[in-house]
Amino acid sequence: MGAEDKFLVTNIRRYLNSDNPKLGEDRLIQEISEFSCPRNPDVELFLKKNAIEFTKKNQSVTYLVFSLSSMKLVGYFTIALKPLTVRGETVSNTIKRKLLRVSELDKKSDTYTMSAFLIAQLGKNYTDGRNREITGKELVELAWTVVEEGQYMYGGMVTFLEAENEEKLLDFYKANRFSQFDTRQTASDTDEPHELVQLLRLL
Repeated sequence: MGAEDKFLVTNIRRYLNSDNPKLGEDRLIQEISEFSCPRNPDVELFLKKNAIEFTKKNQSVTYLVFSLSSMKLVGYFTIALKPLTVRGETVSNTIKRKLLRVSELDKKSDTYTMSAFLIAQLGKNYTDGRNREITGKELVELAWTVVEEGQYMYGGMVTFLEAENEEKLLDFYKANRFSQFDTRQTASDTDEPHELVQLLRLL
C-alpha cells in the first residue's frame, strides 16, 4: 500500500477559496492550531505564522496531510518555485548533462541556472503522538507526488531542499534519493548565520 492510499493531501487553497462554512480560513486556522513539532520549532512557526500569507501571495503553497484512518492532521509540506544555481564542480557529468536541458549554462563560471521546485518545509505533527501515524519517508513520498504533478503540467526537472548540517537528517534525505550539491549560509537580522546543506533530486 502506497502513501497515497493511506493519507489525504489537501492544498490549503481549498480552505481559502471556499464558500463552504465547514471550510474557510477560520477552519484552516483551527486545523493548523493543532500542529506541534517540538523537534523543529521553525517548522511549526512557519505553518502557524506564514503558510497562509505565503499561499495568498503565491510565494509558496502548503499542503496538509491527514491520516485516512483517523482523519487527523499528521503532517504538512510546502512547495515553492525558486531560481537555483548549481556549480558544475559539485555534480557529476551525468547530472550536468541533464541540467543542460532545463538550465542556462554560464561557461565562464561553470554554473547552471534554472527554475526548480523547492520543498521549503516538511514536518510531522507530534500532537497526541500523531507523528507515529506517518513516516518521514511517506511524507517525502507525498511531497514528491505533488512535485511530479507540477512537473507533468509545467515541465522542469530539478527539485531541491535545504537541511541543517546534521548527519542523521542528511542520511535520511540521501536515503530518499536526494544528493548533496552545495551549502549556503543563512542571512538573518535576528539569528546568527549558519550553514545549510543543499540537496537535489532529479525528476
